[in-house]
Amino acid sequence: MTGPDPTSITTATKAGAAPAEDTAPQLSAVRTPARRRSLRRVRRDITVPPRPAATLAVTSAATAVALMTYTAPMVTLPGTAAALHTSLSAQAWLLNGTPLGLAALLLVAGSLADDYGRRRIFLSGTLALGLTTALGALSTSTWQFTLARIAQGAASAALLASSLGLLVHAFPTPRGRLHATGVWGAFVSGGIAVGPLVAGALPTWRVAYAVLGAAALAVAALGTRTLAESRAPRGGRPDIPGALAFGLALIALVAALTLGRDGWLRPSVGLLLAGTVVLAGVFIAVERRSATPMIDLSLLRHRPFLASAAGGLFTGLAVIGLFSFLPALLQRTLALSPMATAWLLLLWSGLSFTVALLARHLSGRLAPRRQLALGFALHAAGVLTMLGAVGAGSWPRLLPGLVVSGLGSGLLNAALPLTAVESVPPERAAMGSGAQQTFRYIGSCAGVALTIALTTSAGAPARGANVAILVSAALAALGALTVLAARPRR
Repeated sequence: MTGPDPTSITTATKAGAAPAEDTAPQLSAVRTPARRRSLRRVRRDITVPPRPAATLAVTSAATAVALMTYTAPMVTLPGTAAALHTSLSAQAWLLNGTPLGLAALLLVAGSLADDYGRRRIFLSGTLALGLTTALGALSTSTWQFTLARIAQGAASAALLASSLGLLVHAFPTPRGRLHATGVWGAFVSGGIAVGPLVAGALPTWRVAYAVLGAAALAVAALGTRTLAESRAPRGGRPDIPGALAFGLALIALVAALTLGRDGWLRPSVGLLLAGTVVLAGVFIAVERRSATPMIDLSLLRHRPFLASAAGGLFTGLAVIGLFSFLPALLQRTLALSPMATAWLLLLWSGLSFTVALLARHLSGRLAPRRQLALGFALHAAGVLTMLGAVGAGSWPRLLPGLVVSGLGSGLLNAALPLTAVESVPPERAAMGSGAQQTFRYIGSCAGVALTIALTTSAGAPARGANVAILVSAALAALGALTVLAARPRR
């Protein structure tokens, strides 16, 4: 995996000033009023030096809260579905609302952060996450809760895509960036670990969402006092047509996967899949013609970017897809309480957090691309040991698999943010982060819908769980092979 060229860092950057991306010297030759205003904003922003430790603390805390809201339904799904009278086939929407919002808006959020200010987008997203999470606690129907979850995903997209851009600005050197992305990746695992515990410990799922909303608002207030602004403006307008085409394509895909449980040959499923293909084609056409596209399609010929995208996609498909629905399945089949399920899941997510925090020390010995492959291999090996546990009615049989898969998940969460920022030029760090996480949550949406379809269509929960585990292991193996194949050309 190739990293940023050290020669691209200016002498001022090495001395502790803002990175070269934010000086935007190329804009000085452009004479349009809009670009002059952009340049004035850039010069104003770089007069405020970043505070690296505070930036890392605030962005990591916000990321943890975002992932806590993401994973809270893992243990509250049965109670939420009962309160909202949600059918079994529609429960995929309760889980998929947030990843749908994330996947639809991460790309545009990353571009907006680079163009209009990472601090501005980060704080807006964190504030919106607090408000939409609190609104989710007031939902009285499946569609209201799903809309609130989609809004949470959109808000999370803003803070996640901009947070890595803020870190690249605050840590301009490769060594500092390695440390910062390692800690940030660990807090991804930490949020996944703590979210189910918080949700399971509180009296109801409504109280859990109120508490998480308050936590997001507190982080937003803290960020207003600690974060320095940074940007890398390109001029032009946001790629709204591209965002609409991409979002509609994703909605059509998730709807097709959700409805497919009741019959893959139904006309409605076929029409939705066809619509997905058409809208994806529209998105590509729009991006090719846009002066400021959400994603530079030429990056798809760049092998480090392909490895980053594949790592995100297969993490969503294989890892998040299975573990998002596994707690609800265990509650239904093994009669575990939400809190007992949360503690069981903590074995997986807690190990993931610990490994992600320590894995940055491996980077000198193991390239991030190989670290991704090892993470996928450990996940596959771990979940395969869980075969038959649901049918046997024995939760202790899950423990070895949770341990091994947790180790693999930690390696993935540590390597993914580093590959994201190394796969694009430093001035497009937020876009690179948004692109990778978009693929991650596309995979998550598809993986959750596929897991629910497999576990509920096999006739018996035990048989369905085994099928879902086998598919997850196969997808992880494919992910490992894909990232290894995306080796940079020498």
